[in-house]
Amino acid sequence: MTGKNYRITVLTDRLIRLEYQKDGRFEDRLTRMVVNRDFPKIEYSERRTENGIVIQTDELRLVYDEKPFSSDGLIIKVKSMDTIWHYGIVYGNSDRNLLGTARTLDLTDGFTELDPGLFGHNGYAVIDDSNSPVMVPDTDGGYGMGSSFKNREDECIDIYFFGYGKDFYGGLKDFAMLSGRTPMLPRYALGNWWSRYYKYTDESYMKVLSMFKEERIPLSVAVIDMDWHLTQIDPKYGTGWTGYTWNREYFPEPEDFLGRLHNRKLAVTLNLHPADGIRAFEDMYDAVAERMGTDPATEKPVEFDFSSRRFRDAYFEEIMHPYEEKGVDFWWIDWQQGTGSGKNDVDPLFLLNHYHYHDMEGRNIRPMIFSRYAGVGSHRYPVGFSGDTRITWRSLAYQPFFTSTASNIGYGWWSHDIGGHMLGDKDMERLIRWIQFGVFSPVMRLHSSNSEFLNKEPWSMEEPYRSITGKFMRLRHQLIPYLYTENYRAYKDSKPLIRPMYYDHPDEQAAYRVPNEYGFGDNLIVAAITERMDLELRLACVNTFIPDGRYYDISNGRIYEGKKHRKLYRKLDEIPVLLKAGGIVPLSLEDKKNGTDNPSETAVYVGSCANGEYMMYEDDGMSMNYLNGKYVTTGFSVTYDRNESGYVQRFTIDGAKGDLSLIPGVRSYKVTFYGIRPAKDSDVVCMRTDGNSDVNNRKYENRICKTEYDPARNTVTVCIKETDVQTGICLELTSFVPAVNDQNRRVFEILDNAWIDNVTKDMIYNSLISMDGNDFKEWLRGENVSEILKDAIFEIL
Repeated sequence: MTGKNYRITVLTDRLIRLEYQKDGRFEDRLTRMVVNRDFPKIEYSERRTENGIVIQTDELRLVYDEKPFSSDGLIIKVKSMDTIWHYGIVYGNSDRNLLGTARTLDLTDGFTELDPGLFGHNGYAVIDDSNSPVMVPDTDGGYGMGSSFKNREDECIDIYFFGYGKDFYGGLKDFAMLSGRTPMLPRYALGNWWSRYYKYTDESYMKVLSMFKEERIPLSVAVIDMDWHLTQIDPKYGTGWTGYTWNREYFPEPEDFLGRLHNRKLAVTLNLHPADGIRAFEDMYDAVAERMGTDPATEKPVEFDFSSRRFRDAYFEEIMHPYEEKGVDFWWIDWQQGTGSGKNDVDPLFLLNHYHYHDMEGRNIRPMIFSRYAGVGSHRYPVGFSGDTRITWRSLAYQPFFTSTASNIGYGWWSHDIGGHMLGDKDMERLIRWIQFGVFSPVMRLHSSNSEFLNKEPWSMEEPYRSITGKFMRLRHQLIPYLYTENYRAYKDSKPLIRPMYYDHPDEQAAYRVPNEYGFGDNLIVAAITERMDLELRLACVNTFIPDGRYYDISNGRIYEGKKHRKLYRKLDEIPVLLKAGGIVPLSLEDKKNGTDNPSETAVYVGSCANGEYMMYEDDGMSMNYLNGKYVTTGFSVTYDRNESGYVQRFTIDGAKGDLSLIPGVRSYKVTFYGIRPAKDSDVVCMRTDGNSDVNNRKYENRICKTEYDPARNTVTVCIKETDVQTGICLELTSFVPAVNDQNRRVFEILDNAWIDNVTKDMIYNSLISMDGNDFKEWLRGENVSEILKDAIFEIL
C-alpha cells in the first residue's frame, strides 16, 4: 500500500517493509542488506478506517495513521505472541531483541555491544536499512564486479519488521530470500588452520608443518600473516603495514613455497592490509600506476579506492590474479581503518568483501574470503574474522554466546583467534578450553600475536596439554563429513551450524539462559567450558540445558534422561557434546593426515533408542559444480523396535547416489551405537545388503570384521570391511536393551580424580554402595562435604 509519503510492502505473512520519505521518493534499488524483494504473493487484507489503514495477514495486524511514523500512529501486533510493537519506542533493549553480531572483537576483553538481530523475546524485531548503500547494477543488470555502490541521496525511513514469533528457522529462511543465501564454504575451510603472526621463512614454516606431521595432527589451511611481504621499507613511502611484494629474504622462491604447501594438501591464504594503496616500492607499481594514469617516474602512490571500477580492475588483474594463479587460494582481508573518511564514502570493508568474493565466483572457484563483518548482509561473504581479542578468560567466556547469537542475523561462519590474540598471560588450562571450543565452532583457527612467548604449537606444550590438543585437533578432522553436510544445509535450508538453544526449544525458558551452550548442526549439542576448574574437585563446569528426551555424551558415554537445567562437570580432556537419541553423525577416520578429502574410512555415531535419519552430502569441495548437480548423497537411518527377547535396532546405510566419481568407490565403516548394552551373552549382529534378508549372503557374510561392547562408555561398535559405496547395508542388533549410567563407576571416577582427603572419599563411596539410591541422595545432601562435589555427584544420580 502506497500513500503520498509512505509505502508499506507485505513480503510474507510475517515480514513487512515500512518506508517513509517526505517527498515520496521510495527506494527500489537493491542495497547492501537487500538483494531480493520479489517474494511469492500472499493473501492479506487492507482497509481504510477514519483513523488510517489496517493491514492484516494470517500472522500480523498493522494499524497506521498515514502520518509521519510515530509510536502512536504505527503499531503491529504479532498474533501468535499477542504482543504489540510501537514504532520508535526503544529504551535500551526494551524490545527485548535477542541480538545479532558486531563488526569486530578487536581489543575486547569479554562483552561488546551487539547490533540487533531478526528475533526478540516479544516475537518481533526491526532491522533498519535506511542508511544501507544502494547497488547500481552493471551493464548486464547484475551485481557482481561491474556493479557499484553509493549512499542514498535522500533521508528516509526504510525498515523491515520481522514478526516470526518463535519460528526462528522460518525467519532465517525468509531473511535468506530477502538478503541472500549463506554460500557453501570450500571443504578445506572446515579443517584445522595454522596461523601465527610471526616472521616465518619458507624453511621455518615448512619445519612447523613437519612437526605437525610428526605429532600426527592434521591441517587444512596454511595462513601466512603480514611478514610474507616487505615490511621494512624506506620511510619516504610510509609504513610497511600495507604490502604486496614478497619478502624474498624470507621467501626466495614464493611459487615453489606455495607449491610445497599444496603438496602437503593445504590451502593457502595471505594477509592483506590494503589501506595504503600501491606504492612505488612494489613490484607491480609500474603496471598499476600506468593503468591508473599515473606516471611511474613520479613515484606517486596509487591511492586505495575500492569505489573506483578502474582501481578495482587494476588491483585484481595486476596483483590478486597473478598471486592466485601461482597458488594463493583466498585472501585474509585485514581492514582496520573504519567505515570511510567522508560522509559520502561507502564502507571500504563492505566493498572489499563484496568485490573479492564476486571476483572468485566468476571463475568457477568456490569463493571464500576471510574478513571482518561489514553489517547486515555480510553473511553472503564468508568467513568472518572476529579480530584481535585479549587473551583472558573473559574473552573466552564471551565467544560461545557471540558466535551463536550471530546466527540471529544469518551470520553463521565466524572465525576466532583460538587461544586469544594479544596481551594476557600463560594459562594452559584456558588454552585447552579455548581449543575445545574452537573444535566445536564454525572455523578452527589457532592464532596469536607476534610475541615469542605466545606459543600454541602442540609440541611446545607439556603433558597432558600436548596430548589433549592433539586429541581435539584430530577430532576436528574426524568431524568434517558432518561439518560439510551442515555447511550444505546452511546454504540450502538456511539452518546455521551454530544454533542458540532456543531455536529448537523456544518454549523452554532455560534455553534462553545458557550462553555457553548451542546446537552444533542437527544432531549435536555442545556446552563450551569457559571457566577454571575447581582445584580440589579437578573438574570444571558449565551451565547447561538438557532438553526432554535421551542424550549421550560422545566423549564419555554418560546418559541423560529427561529435561534438566543444571551444571555439567568435566575433566580437562572433556567437554559436554551430547548426541540425541535417533541422532546420526558421520565422521572420517582419516584424521592424522592433512587435507579434507572425501574419506574411504568412515565412522558413524548413532544415538540409540529412537528412530532417526541423516543425509550425508559430498562434492568436490572446491568448485561451483554442485550448482549443476555434481554431488553425492548417502542416507543413514536408524529404527528401534521391541520384540519378545528385548529390543532390535536396525541401522541402514543407503547406496550412494549422484556423481560417484567424487567419492571413493569402496568404503569401510565403524558404526558406534551409544546408549545400549547386551541383554544376554548370545547377542547377534546381522548384516544385510540392499534389503536382502539372507544374512548368509556369501558375498557379504565376512564384511563385519569386529563387534565390541564397551561397558564404560555404554557403546556397541560394529566394524564393516570395505564395501562398494553403491551397495546398501543394514545392520541389525538383536537382544540389546537401553543402557543406564553405572552410578558406582561414575561416582568412583569423580572421587578418584578429586584432590580431597581419602577419608571423605571412602565415606562417600562406601555409603553409595551400601545404600539404595534415594537413601544415598538424602544422606549426601546432609553431609558436611563440598557443595560442588555434591553437585557433581548428583549429575550422575
